[in-house]
Amino acid sequence: MMNFLGYKRPDGTVGIRNKILIISVDECCDGIARKIAEKSENAVVLTNWYTCMLGGNEETFNQMIEVSKNPNVAGIIVLAMGCGSILPEQIADPVKETGKLTATLVCQENGGTKQTIEKGRKILADIDAYIKNLKLEKFTLDKLVVGVKCGGSDTSSGIASNPSVGAAIDKLIDMGMTCIGGELFELQGCNEILFKRAVSDKVREKIEILVNNERARWSVEGTDVETMSIGNSVGGLTTIEEKSLGALHKMGTKPIQDVLQINKDFIEKPTKAGFYLSEVTMLCGGAGVNYAALGAHIILWTSGAAGFNNAIVPVIRVSGNSDLMNDDIDVNVAEIMEGTMGISQGADLIVQKVLEIANGTPTKIENYGDSTMTLYQKDQRVEKMLNTVFSYH
Repeated sequence: MMNFLGYKRPDGTVGIRNKILIISVDECCDGIARKIAEKSENAVVLTNWYTCMLGGNEETFNQMIEVSKNPNVAGIIVLAMGCGSILPEQIADPVKETGKLTATLVCQENGGTKQTIEKGRKILADIDAYIKNLKLEKFTLDKLVVGVKCGGSDTSSGIASNPSVGAAIDKLIDMGMTCIGGELFELQGCNEILFKRAVSDKVREKIEILVNNERARWSVEGTDVETMSIGNSVGGLTTIEEKSLGALHKMGTKPIQDVLQINKDFIEKPTKAGFYLSEVTMLCGGAGVNYAALGAHIILWTSGAAGFNNAIVPVIRVSGNSDLMNDDIDVNVAEIMEGTMGISQGADLIVQKVLEIANGTPTKIENYGDSTMTLYQKDQRVEKMLNTVFSYH
């Protein structure tokens, strides 16, 4: 098995980046978190915008913990104003159990905003000093987890970028990696194909239930909710079903080991190598955080030309649209549209890029204009009204 260079974490996982996550458990601390983060190029801010209350926001709460455990995170600082229902220790303590560096700050207990910023910057400097002493080591590829997502899709997506990424996913799994797909709403009409790939009847049932749940959330009769962006339509896609058939191609052909749930009760993670579906949202900023919570090291993103980015999980952008090609794109497979490149050739380019990024090479726009670290969650009140199966066992 091939190797890559990474940083061993105390819990045995391996990171390919050394990020310091500064979590604001309530929106009132967001400005404090960002002032602290200014002092380190490794710092990433994750803010909970769903009020300072825990009840009803458990899915967000769970994600804050699991994103903190992502292998690309070397240490965390958790901030709270001091008057909310979520205590910093509730986030930090489960993370501390993994051996990761953790610290907590409560503004009201630290002399106010200015003193909290000063103390936070001292803690940040200490974690930065710890990171500088970390050494790269060789690890086998079975330590790596790769997420896959599409966005800014057009006609080239279903013909070039999605099929080449799907072929790359198969190759990465053969090399020992674990790969995760999501965006269940964008698999409408693909159920029978997905069922055949399920490793068991239980997984088949989960696929059916969780895809139907997403349809129920986005297709409420009597509401005027967009299920495709205008960019998809301008790019030549006419319906969500048509888009789904193209999107399916980025999922490869390997057996589906499970459908990983992200909900108020728990967040499921891969238990062995292979391909997984998941409840990762189709909304870009939220998808980046979802993948981070599932433990992904890298995200493969197929697009016409859009440049989605994430501050914790490097995003490799793949496009087959020569008319919209720009400096954000990491892998150009437009020759597939011209008939001068095969899908397998495109997949080889993507595999090579994954290996480069895993070994520390930055993506084209890594650390430039990161997308918001959005904590997306399903509203429990709406779930109750829709009668979805919120947590499948």
